[in-house]
Amino acid sequence: MKHILFFILFFTAVTVSAQTEFGTKYRPIAAPKFSAKPKKTPVPEVKDPQAPNMDIPSIKTPNVFDNTSITPKSQLQVGAEKSKFTMSTETDFANPGDRYIPKMEKDLDKALKDAGLREGRGTLVKRNISLGDFRTKSKYFIVKFRDFGAIDGDMVKVLSNDQVIRDQIILQANFIDVQINLVNGFNKLDFEALNIGALGGNTAEIRVYDDKGQLVTNDYWDNLAAGFKASIVVTKEE
Repeated sequence: MKHILFFILFFTAVTVSAQTEFGTKYRPIAAPKFSAKPKKTPVPEVKDPQAPNMDIPSIKTPNVFDNTSITPKSQLQVGAEKSKFTMSTETDFANPGDRYIPKMEKDLDKALKDAGLREGRGTLVKRNISLGDFRTKSKYFIVKFRDFGAIDGDMVKVLSNDQVIRDQIILQANFIDVQINLVNGFNKLDFEALNIGALGGNTAEIRVYDDKGQLVTNDYWDNLAAGFKASIVVTKEE
């Protein structure tokens, strides 16, 4: 019995001594502190090899007929662009209205000549002109002359029954009056172009009035050559 008690006391003492020794020397290591939770690495997604891959671009088979650098279009095809080659001297910067200007100027020139506002060096009239036959009881006629074209030095001579009434009249823009006495019966009045003006043939407008101021006739010659004349035949009645 004593042996058992001694063994218990001895075991107790040894246990207390061991706890005291280890209690003074042991220091536990604190677990490290982290400011944030560690990131999880995503697990790569494994695609089904049997599923269609939408990321791969589609491949278009080239068509050599759509590539003009490989196969140029034939100029004989329907709808092919016409050749831009031209013998015309016009350029892209030319005024389209320029092609009409010469014709417009020609038409204007003709209209001005017809209206008696311009002369030209066209074909001269080389023939005598009749201004008509008249009957009258007037004692005299008043004949008015003017240049209906440009004032370029046209001159006229006036005769009655081959007698000179005015040997020279220089035509102006305003009318110049000449009185011609009539004899009983036949009277032939001649108006002769003495020259052609600086701008063309002789251009004279003629107006004839009786002794009461009534207009008998009016006419003109255009581009008359020098030496030719216009004539009026007048029969004076009693």
